[in-house]
Amino acid sequence: MPIISPADSTSLFPPRESVVDVLLPVAVGSAYSYRVPEGMQVAPGDIVVVPLGTRNMLGCVWPRAEGAPSVDPAKLKSIQRRYAVAPLRPEMIAFIRWIAEYTVTPPGMVLRLALRHDESAGIARERTGVRLTGKRPERRTAAREKTIEALADGFVRSKTDAAREAGVSPSVIDGLIDDGVLETLVLPPEPAAETPDPDHATPDLLPAQAEAAARLVEAVKTRAFAPFLIDGVTGSGKTETYFEAVAETMRQGRQSLILMPEIALTQAFLDRFTRRFGVKPAEWHSAVGSKRRGRVFRGVASGEVSVVVGARSALFLPYADLGLIIVDEEHDSAYKQEDGVHYHARDMAVVRARLEQAPIALVSATPSIETEVNARRGRYTRLALPERFAGTRVPRLEPIDLRKEGPPRGRWIAPRLAQEMTRTIEAGGQALLFLNRRGYAPLTLCRACGHRIKCPSCSSWLVEHRFRRRLECHQCGYAMPVPNECPNCHEPNALIPCGPGVERLHEEVTNLLPNARTQVLSSDLAGGVERLRAELKAIEDGEVDVIVGTQLVAKGHNFPGLAMVGVIDADVGLGHGDPRAAERTFQLLHQVAGRAGRHNVEGRAFLQTYMPEHPVMQALVAGDRDAFYDREIAVREEAHLPPFARFAALVVSGTDAHAAQSHARALAACSPLSNEVRVLGPAEAPLALIRGRHRFRLLARSERGFDLSAYVRGWMARAPRATGSLRVEIDIDPQSFL
Repeated sequence: MPIISPADSTSLFPPRESVVDVLLPVAVGSAYSYRVPEGMQVAPGDIVVVPLGTRNMLGCVWPRAEGAPSVDPAKLKSIQRRYAVAPLRPEMIAFIRWIAEYTVTPPGMVLRLALRHDESAGIARERTGVRLTGKRPERRTAAREKTIEALADGFVRSKTDAAREAGVSPSVIDGLIDDGVLETLVLPPEPAAETPDPDHATPDLLPAQAEAAARLVEAVKTRAFAPFLIDGVTGSGKTETYFEAVAETMRQGRQSLILMPEIALTQAFLDRFTRRFGVKPAEWHSAVGSKRRGRVFRGVASGEVSVVVGARSALFLPYADLGLIIVDEEHDSAYKQEDGVHYHARDMAVVRARLEQAPIALVSATPSIETEVNARRGRYTRLALPERFAGTRVPRLEPIDLRKEGPPRGRWIAPRLAQEMTRTIEAGGQALLFLNRRGYAPLTLCRACGHRIKCPSCSSWLVEHRFRRRLECHQCGYAMPVPNECPNCHEPNALIPCGPGVERLHEEVTNLLPNARTQVLSSDLAGGVERLRAELKAIEDGEVDVIVGTQLVAKGHNFPGLAMVGVIDADVGLGHGDPRAAERTFQLLHQVAGRAGRHNVEGRAFLQTYMPEHPVMQALVAGDRDAFYDREIAVREEAHLPPFARFAALVVSGTDAHAAQSHARALAACSPLSNEVRVLGPAEAPLALIRGRHRFRLLARSERGFDLSAYVRGWMARAPRATGSLRVEIDIDPQSFL
């Protein structure tokens, strides 16, 4: 990494300051003090390397607390060096502090989210290109002649590109360089992303879109914090609407961040972005290589990158001038970070927009209850898009009562749904069967003794994946071959799969429609993101007749030929005590049904259910979204559940169940007395064992306006320390109660 010499430093501390605080990415509650070497000048936000114990560590010079005691510099270790990277801006420092206080997390662990990409501070490797000099080779071969012909236009190419275009090996290029036929030139550093053109392809918007876009554009021009909810039915052109705000942000010379919940969504989105702006934006997610991440990081910090599309971690990039934040599919649970720092990217995006004085737009066809309540109470400005862009109607859902017209024994597709699927394919349309269960079967059972095969490290059943011929745990990743005999009674050939997963449903579709082209869409199939994107492209191009998919298919994909959707088990999300079960089921099924009938194709959707009288099913069938929200908000308010109350979950885990339970009881015993807070538990967590760790949960509930984070901080300050294998995880505003 590059080093700044004292003479080159431009970020100054007052000369009398010979001691500074440095925050390190470790789980410690405060910064450490270090001596500033003579001749070195640093300021808050500078990235430095300091010694910690026997090793050197990357850290950030942190603002000193008011009234901090003075420290003798002679007793302190010195800063080793300062890196030539942009310092963290005051807004970013404030953002890290805010998250640390709200989530009751050591600030160093939040800083790690912004500093963990070490490649960000590296020097880009020098790139070289080649071009013809005009000299003829002394030794002429067919490969050399092909190369000379391919490079005859005189343009500079990288060695790799030159070899690929000529269809020769790199050694041929090297030989021509040695003979003087090709010369090498230093190429400029590869940009993190090309510069988008805000006026490349201005769309024709519907009146509602144009009005919403104008409101967003005006907010961008104002350069002030303004939260919006873009609330539009599926296919209403929400993306095209907020693209106009992105375009205005480019014209202002500022940066835009577009958050997306799933990597799989990015390819279709990138294509739409390219059509609108001429080039792709910068990407930031786990599938992006480390070198490109480094370029994006530097480009964001310098202001070179104007638009970033990324997962929740993109929220922690060091933007030079952030002027707009978009949170697409804001209701999606993937925005919640469930390990390490427990934060919700949607809520933290609102905080960052406020600190940056930038507008933010939350986008969804089925807003979360929290966002809907904020819009109803005027905290967010609602921009409604009630009509589909193509003029087609949102498909009505028809219930199939499995109590009256269920499928034959051993099958999962009801006769009426099978008939509708056949009719759709014969008419040239595509059909989608949705089942939110991965694998072949969720349970493997011995019919001789009734033994259920469970994960040895978790309190969950092993799921059969017949494509892989494995039983797998979806909690910890444990896998084993499917045994030939029962592990309990050793009866051979006695194990049977119970219940359907998407692989089993695919098998049934193949038997029903042997000539149909079928495709399974699930996040756990081999091939990763690239295979998934190829499969989505094949569906868009009409190369698939029947799609069998999990919730992956519900998230923003555009399937032009999709005419029918069938939900195999509409009740699957309602069978447990999660307070958000009704909301999530409604959102998921509404989004799935909305995939159909988007491009001049009449869409139909069917729900297989044992509970057609359930309020969620009735709202879906009636197409009355407002009725569902009215009822669910009233239920939440009456039951004193979020967003009308606040929760904090404390999960105590350890390899010894008795020790974990004892520590959880000790935590409950020392909880501060308060009329504003009720502490529930400890109780065994619904998933009581994960990765060999026994889990016990406490819940603290308070009024909405109460500072629950401060209460938990005070609680932890007086709590006994977790020792040995014990660990306490704190989750403010938990999304999952498992």
